[in-house]
Amino acid sequence: MTTTDRNDSPLDVEIEALQGGSAQLSRFSGQAVLIVNVASKCGLTPQYSGLEKLQERYAEQGFTVLGVPCNQFLGQEPGSAEEIAEFCSATYGVTFPLTEKVEVNGAARHPLYERLVGVADAEGYTGDIRWNFEKFLIGRDGTVVARFSPQTEPESAEVVAAIERAIEGPLG
Repeated sequence: MTTTDRNDSPLDVEIEALQGGSAQLSRFSGQAVLIVNVASKCGLTPQYSGLEKLQERYAEQGFTVLGVPCNQFLGQEPGSAEEIAEFCSATYGVTFPLTEKVEVNGAARHPLYERLVGVADAEGYTGDIRWNFEKFLIGRDGTVVARFSPQTEPESAEVVAAIERAIEGPLG
């Protein structure tokens, strides 16, 4: 399912951290990373709990979740950086890194998502992000190894199995 090569790794893209300054995605080189476009006022927002559980379960094994706030779907992430950080921390105890709020579709699509949307999910879907909480798994070698629909729960068997394969996988 890999459709990027090491020279096009999403981890090479520049993006700001939620609280400002570079998110330095390159610091995750050699790790498995689950990139998720997140929102605070969505029916899928409770997925933050599952994402945090994955972070806690696998962080010591070379894994991180990366939350990417997005307000493109019915304005479900209207908050400022401070409001988003407070919500995530107070409501879900989020410890994984969050980036600046970006656009994931359209003419202003962030370069991070330019490198992600061409990857197919298990049903063969490629293209625009469908909704909040679409998930992309980056392998230890920096390539995109899986894509999961927004409705796929973070702790589902398919996501957990893919994370475990990515953690155990080659560095390239």
